[in-house]
Amino acid sequence: MMIKETSLRRDPDLRGELAFLAKGCDFVLPSRFKKRLKIFQQTQVQNKQEKKLGTLLVPAASVGSSPQPLSPLHVNNVAVNVPLSINIPRFYYPKGLPDACANHEQAINRIETAFMEVEDQKADIYEMGKIAKACGCPFYWKAPMFSAAGGERTGFVSVHSFIAMWRKLLSNCHDDASKFVYLLAKPNYSCLEQEDFIPLLQDVVDTHPGLTFLKDAPEFHSRYITTVIQRIFYTVNRSWTGKITLTELRKSNFLQTLALLEEEEDINQITDYFSYEHFYVIYCKFWELDSDHDLYINQTDLSRYNDQASSNRIIERIFSGAVTRGNVVQKEGRMSYADFVWFLISEEDKRNLTSIEYWFRCMDLDGDGVLSMYELEYFYEEQCERMEAMGIEPLPFHDLLCQMLDLVKPELDGKITLRDLKRCRMAHIFYDTFFNLEKYLDHEQRDPFAVQKDVENDNPEPSDWDRYAAEEYEILVAEESANEQLQEGSFEEYEADEPVPPSELGNKGDKIVISSLSEKCGKLHSGDEE
Repeated sequence: MMIKETSLRRDPDLRGELAFLAKGCDFVLPSRFKKRLKIFQQTQVQNKQEKKLGTLLVPAASVGSSPQPLSPLHVNNVAVNVPLSINIPRFYYPKGLPDACANHEQAINRIETAFMEVEDQKADIYEMGKIAKACGCPFYWKAPMFSAAGGERTGFVSVHSFIAMWRKLLSNCHDDASKFVYLLAKPNYSCLEQEDFIPLLQDVVDTHPGLTFLKDAPEFHSRYITTVIQRIFYTVNRSWTGKITLTELRKSNFLQTLALLEEEEDINQITDYFSYEHFYVIYCKFWELDSDHDLYINQTDLSRYNDQASSNRIIERIFSGAVTRGNVVQKEGRMSYADFVWFLISEEDKRNLTSIEYWFRCMDLDGDGVLSMYELEYFYEEQCERMEAMGIEPLPFHDLLCQMLDLVKPELDGKITLRDLKRCRMAHIFYDTFFNLEKYLDHEQRDPFAVQKDVENDNPEPSDWDRYAAEEYEILVAEESANEQLQEGSFEEYEADEPVPPSELGNKGDKIVISSLSEKCGKLHSGDEE
């Protein structure tokens, strides 16, 4: 063992142990020697630092009249020994960036003035609209405000209880998303669950002018509310957790769409989330499949959708729980109406990001986040069997696989990821190829240049779901109108009458829709009682 330090060799204890080690004595412990060596080295380093500090702290009188600059070695030593404190400004504000110029007292004064116009300064749910506007919030925030201030317990909100609640909100929440979550969520919760939206949507049903015809059909309030909630989570809850976070709410257009309800009297013009026509289409499609009307359908029922266009293997994957959200456990062999909303939108609009994720989960049999060639062949086998039964010669899988790989252009050879499908903008063709025979044949007959033109077109156009819902609504209303005329025997009178104004046609359509739904709901209730 070589010791280079001359001062270390002068230590008598260490020299003695080194002598014992050289002689090969057994009673000298290496660990003991290493410990003493470490202590000695630390002492030497400490002595050197003290000497250097003493050199730096020499009085100015002893140095002379002209001060000498410190050497770089001395400057570095000082920098090492002096702790650095870096002031990093705060950059993360989960509840919004506070506005230093905001005048909370001025906002409180506006609220007090609004309560002065209310009898006894106590506002009920119908008068909360004025209070919401005084707070600078959209009109349909009134129900969450009413509940957050304790109005559900007493039936009214006093000026003192509301201001106390609003002061606390202003001190903690600094943007619309955080304020909305604070009003709607459960106490001490920072995310929104499905049941949190029920009071808000019930107020929309009760007070929006575009839904006044629903007052005569209260049995459909819960159906409409369920549909809207599922559409909200379908679009906003990108994490599939069943809980909408502040980040997800900020990235979505939900709050902007909710504010539009105040300006637009025709709720069907707001196709995102709230359209009654879209609800009518979804519910009628579910009613046609739900043969026993218990609000649940099984695999056989779902396979009848669109004349058995979807393959049995993909339907089995849907019922396997591959597309359940959060901690919800799907009942074995049954699909609820809420789950059907997700299925129908995903089936009719495979360009949607949630739809792409929906079908990817179904096709990913082993859940490894990659679609392998085996999984693609598994779903294409049934497509080949169905085409052969129809007298159509199917394309061999190897040739089809080459087409699909050229279509998607995956980053990894032989593995298609979710990112690949979102990037290629042709996911709807890819999915239809493997489990929707009718749409696959339509794509095969279509001009490939027209398909490429659709992909390259960035102009805002109605989504596939909006187009589907509009077409189906017209078909359903026409069918109900024809059935009504057949029952009344009024074909001759209809030809002899003068043309009906468009406004009356719209009212008549609403009445037809309501009478049709009421008839279905009556059958549903009778089935439930049995």
